[in-house]
Amino acid sequence: MTGGSIGLDFGTTNSVVALGQGGGSDLLDFAAPRGAAPVFRSALCFWHDDDADGGLASDAGPWAIAEYLEYPADSRFIQSFKTVAASQSFDQATIFGKRFRFEDLGRVFLDRMVGHAGGRLDTRPPRIVVGRPVEYAGSRPDEALARQRYAAMFEGFGVDIHYVYEPLGAAYSFAARLDEPATVLVADFGGGTSDFSVVRIGARGDAPRCVPLGHAGVGIAGDRLDYRLLDRLVLPMLGKGGEYRSFDKLLEIPRSWFSDFADWSRLALMRNPRTLAELERLRRAAVDGDAIARMIAVIEGELGYPLYEAVAQTKRALSTAEVAPFRFDGGGLTIEADVSRASFEDWIAEDVAQMERAVDRALAASRIDAAGIDRVFLTGGTSLVPRIRRIFTDRFGADRIESGGELTSIAHGLALIGQEEDVAAWSA
Repeated sequence: MTGGSIGLDFGTTNSVVALGQGGGSDLLDFAAPRGAAPVFRSALCFWHDDDADGGLASDAGPWAIAEYLEYPADSRFIQSFKTVAASQSFDQATIFGKRFRFEDLGRVFLDRMVGHAGGRLDTRPPRIVVGRPVEYAGSRPDEALARQRYAAMFEGFGVDIHYVYEPLGAAYSFAARLDEPATVLVADFGGGTSDFSVVRIGARGDAPRCVPLGHAGVGIAGDRLDYRLLDRLVLPMLGKGGEYRSFDKLLEIPRSWFSDFADWSRLALMRNPRTLAELERLRRAAVDGDAIARMIAVIEGELGYPLYEAVAQTKRALSTAEVAPFRFDGGGLTIEADVSRASFEDWIAEDVAQMERAVDRALAASRIDAAGIDRVFLTGGTSLVPRIRRIFTDRFGADRIESGGELTSIAHGLALIGQEEDVAAWSA
């Protein structure tokens, strides 16, 4: 490729790349153990290898998952690391004694992704358009810090990097479906953030065809919904809500242990000598030491990925069934429970309310009320959750709701934006 563009949707859970050329864009398929696919899991795996540089080997995406599944006890599996991009409290992760900053993890991820692209990313076009959330994940996200880390992550690419709000990429992709002008609310639900943009899409041939009107976001999305399931089904069996003895007092076990355990970006990093020693002291002091022992076993057994998959499978099942099973067995922890959709919706009620308030902010920023929205385009895997979809069917009516390309629409649109003469008009 000597011209064109690359659109990169670097997501919390999945990443997707599209190649733009001649006014169109094509998704890039990555090699994978189970066959080529355009969705590349945003995950890393590290393991000892004497032949590797520094004695530490790594891989990303589905290859990281395959390596972990073959050698779980001898590897470190990390996922959802994008969620710490804007976190001032995250400085570095120590993996097998080697320290990694966010940008270091990002460079490893990008390098491995390029390596699995079959040579199609070896020669890069003049522009790479990278999606970014409207609101970064975290309780107090530092946008300037996230931009600094992103810049360091991509500095080796040697081409112009432009950052565009992720829902705008989806809007540009959705515009290809439309023949008539429309005012569109785009709702993008990822793993770490939920982002909303109101965009005016003109008729075919208009220049510019898409005009952003207003944006809003919230650092709550699929991972938070997973946490609600984990909090109700798993954490009580690991000691949450329990007590420990301190001299002659009984104190509640600090909740920070459980917030770290339930954060997919931090769980693997708990497997270090210092943390495990502290947990062992807590086990001896706990009223229910067996519960803390189960937590230690899950951490030492590197069981975060199968636990994540068990939670995610239940959440997906609840999108089509009124009742779904939750099953997990590992590290001395066995849980079998049936979860109703009604219960799940009760557990996520506050999260949904925060998403609804973000929709209100996007409409207010665009100075358009619900009646002024012609179409609502839902994208991202979490948009398939029935309670999330009802945010929009209740407010706008089912006839205005459209969806599709839940995991690929953003990358497709970013590659199209990258071919515009003035990409800066879209940049965030």
